[in-house]
Amino acid sequence: MSEDAANADSGRESMEYDVVIVGAGPAGLAAAIRLKQLSPDITVAVLEKGSEVGAHILSGAVIDPKGLTELLPNWKALGAPLETPVTADKFLLLGPQGSLDLPMWAMPGYMNNHGNYIASLGNVCRWMATQAEGLGVEIYPGMAASELVFNPDGSVKGVVAGVFGIDKDGNKGPDYQPGVELHARYTFIGEGVRGSLAKVLKAKFGLGEGREPEKYGIGIKELWQVPADRFVPGLVQHTTGWPLDNHTGGGSFLYHFGDNYVAIGFVVHLNYKNPWLSPFDEFQRFKHHPDVARYLEGGKRISYGARAIAEGGLQSLPKLYFPGGVLLGDSAGFLNVPRIKGSHNAMKSGMMAAEAAFAAIQAGRTGDELTAYDEAFQTSWVKTELRKVRNAKPLLSKYGTTLGGALGMFDMHVANVFGGFSFFGTLKHGKSDAESTGLAKDYKPIVYPKPDGVLSFDKLSSVFLSNTNHDENQPAHLKLKDPAIPIAVNLPEYGEPARLYCPAGVYEVLYDDNGKNPRFQINFQNCVHCKTCDIKDPSQNINWTTPQGGDGPNYPNM
Repeated sequence: MSEDAANADSGRESMEYDVVIVGAGPAGLAAAIRLKQLSPDITVAVLEKGSEVGAHILSGAVIDPKGLTELLPNWKALGAPLETPVTADKFLLLGPQGSLDLPMWAMPGYMNNHGNYIASLGNVCRWMATQAEGLGVEIYPGMAASELVFNPDGSVKGVVAGVFGIDKDGNKGPDYQPGVELHARYTFIGEGVRGSLAKVLKAKFGLGEGREPEKYGIGIKELWQVPADRFVPGLVQHTTGWPLDNHTGGGSFLYHFGDNYVAIGFVVHLNYKNPWLSPFDEFQRFKHHPDVARYLEGGKRISYGARAIAEGGLQSLPKLYFPGGVLLGDSAGFLNVPRIKGSHNAMKSGMMAAEAAFAAIQAGRTGDELTAYDEAFQTSWVKTELRKVRNAKPLLSKYGTTLGGALGMFDMHVANVFGGFSFFGTLKHGKSDAESTGLAKDYKPIVYPKPDGVLSFDKLSSVFLSNTNHDENQPAHLKLKDPAIPIAVNLPEYGEPARLYCPAGVYEVLYDDNGKNPRFQINFQNCVHCKTCDIKDPSQNINWTTPQGGDGPNYPNM
């Protein structure tokens, strides 16, 4: 059947653009803006699976304005919501009750947050969307890009978006809509970490060949509003250490900004070994530490969310281009792990991709490989920045928090002074995060304290604050490759860690009245789209796909 015939059979209409961008995050919106800056005549569409721009954006966030300044030098005059400059910078090594204040002067200069801003990245993206639309970019929120469209030669032609009305049994319901095909000369993939289309592209075109395994963390965040006597405008506090042990990487952030807001979050590196560990519960007990609780006491928790974080750095970056398109931002993995910052690099990636596509379109090209994007990256400040910190993550993984952290700090100092040189060369990551998971029999189950409902909370009340919603009469977007594996393999070997690593209570192991006959239950309605299950499942049996457009969390000010 010809492509046109297949299109007709699906009932889909098609729309033609010069560039289609999947994902209205900082990378995708920066790309859209730069394309229109280069030529008002270039047609650009941005697809966003959230109900609105920013609905699925979650970040700390302390924002380095470098990328935004390059994109929109007059961002202050345009009203960008970078409202709170950093005024104080602290880094603590926590013990169970006390802490050690690590001097900022002993760290490489780029670890200092002077000149950066505390903000809601979701609100920054909402503002960027208004700038893009003012330039003529078409933005379609609530339109999940669910599959790729290919040309006869195998290059990417575009995406399918806006499929609605498939019922839970996979049948077309009364409100079925087949969606629309958006065709483009070039398709930009900026879905964020572990996106469903990026996974397909990486596999189809071998984009990860010759690279180290992708590495991830899970970041869990709450937004609090606190009394004036607890609020320190512009304070940035990071911690490492307790409650995690020396062989489990991670840390925290606590940022004071805006209207007495405190953004507090906890990151756990997903290469942890103990399958009994629960990142959510580690976060909840962390908030009871005296150096944390004193900023929250008397306050109110107003929002909650979680997302995976790309931690592989330079060694794990895939090939950035494929026939007919490119990977942007977190779809590629430009996060600077030691700085816990990536939005500036994401914006720059979008700009570099836009410039490469503009030159190709001007030359009359379409659907080929935008090699100029990779060439620009190789000489960019993004690569320079990632090169200086490339060994921080592998050193932590190999030597633990104390020694690995010290070696990493030394290595970053050397690399910063000597243009990226390291005595360690370029270290490898080794195993994937899934492969790093240990057997349940080799570790003691962790008994977590019960939440007090004041500083610490349970999963379901937390999910409620994420404003998560999924139409229950649709197929579960969390697919099991083999439905038998959770009970037959994961439960006896690993204790079925999905029920613990998921921060939203999506996965449960249920038993009958006699405590026997376990079964695996997926509460997909709770999913906050963090993608941790897709990454950490030791059997790699869970495939996260996009639900129908508009579903998922609706994050305010996150």
